[in-house]
Amino acid sequence: QVQLVESGGGLVQAGGSLGLSCVASGHPFSRYVMGWFRQPPGKERNFVAVIGWNGGPTYYADSVKGRFTISRDNAKNTVYLQMNSLKPEDTAVYYCAAAYTLTGWAKPDTYQLWGQGTQVTVSS
Repeated sequence: QVQLVESGGGLVQAGGSLGLSCVASGHPFSRYVMGWFRQPPGKERNFVAVIGWNGGPTYYADSVKGRFTISRDNAKNTVYLQMNSLKPEDTAVYYCAAAYTLTGWAKPDTYQLWGQGTQVTVSS
C-alpha cells in the first residue's frame, strides 16, 4: 500500500510562489491517479487539481486555473503542485491523495489514500 507525505508548505506573500511535493512510498505509484485538495480554516476540503497515471489528463479547480500546475514523476514516486500568483484565499492545509480511477476526480470520496497535509499561508 502506498503512503503519502507532503512537503513544501510555508508562509508567502500575496503574488508569490510555492512548490509542494508529495512523495509516495510503496508500490505501485504509477497505478494511481494523484490529486491535490485543500482545506481552509473552518471549511470543508475542496478539490484543487488532479493528474492521470502517466502525466495526463490534468484538471484544475476554476479558482486555481492558470496559476497552479500539477505534475508527476513516476520514477521518483512524486507528484508536484507549483503554485504561482498566490492569493490570501489560497491559505489552507494542502493534501495530496491517490485514487485508482479518474471517475469523480473532484470528489474526496474518490480517493483511497491521503497524506497528512502541509500548511500554506498567504499573507496580504
